[in-house]
Amino acid sequence: MSKGTKMIAAGALAALLLAGGCATNPETGQRQVTRGGKGALAAAAGASLIGGAIGGRTGALVGAGVGSVLGGAVGGYMDRQERELRAATANTGIEVERKGDEIQLTFPDNITFATGSAMVRPELRSELQELAGILNSYPSTIIGVFGHTDNTGSAELNQRLSEERARSVANTLIGFGVNEARIETRGFSFNQPIASNDTPEGRAKNRRVEMRLIPVTQEHMNAGRLPG
Repeated sequence: MSKGTKMIAAGALAALLLAGGCATNPETGQRQVTRGGKGALAAAAGASLIGGAIGGRTGALVGAGVGSVLGGAVGGYMDRQERELRAATANTGIEVERKGDEIQLTFPDNITFATGSAMVRPELRSELQELAGILNSYPSTIIGVFGHTDNTGSAELNQRLSEERARSVANTLIGFGVNEARIETRGFSFNQPIASNDTPEGRAKNRRVEMRLIPVTQEHMNAGRLPG
């Protein structure tokens, strides 16, 4: 399967999951994404990330030191990484959440960027430097960096800002030695809120950067290998 085909398939999967994860709000009559639907979208984003990162780039990943983990060892591999990440982020405001064999780190707005800016705050740089050291100790992972905003301002402005913030965090990690070949960035504008945008507190929660660490298995590498 070509890279383009994989990405189309991942997009179709996301659309299917979204359709299955919607419900009609009885008060407004509008269709909205349910909590389960948002989780399904996150899973689809991870599938798309793996497809985009590995499809057609197996050689580059191997050259970057990205190996693969045998299926039965994935859990332990991610367990060790999770423990180190939790210790490194204790009392920093960075949230670490385990989702199956994946790890998600959430960087809240108040420690990442000034309002309307995509420049990483100086106090976060030291945290990212420590995280980069851990990421380099566990090279058999793909790193997704996703930017999110609240709904203040135009969709175009927020899309650009979410992309720039994701790239800014990624570039900081790269500057601290994380191989660029392992990293994929995306901006989701205000399309994946985790709180209501009707309150200042909710909007603050929605302004965030998420980092997803996805283990690469031998199956992933085999699926991404080019014919011949």
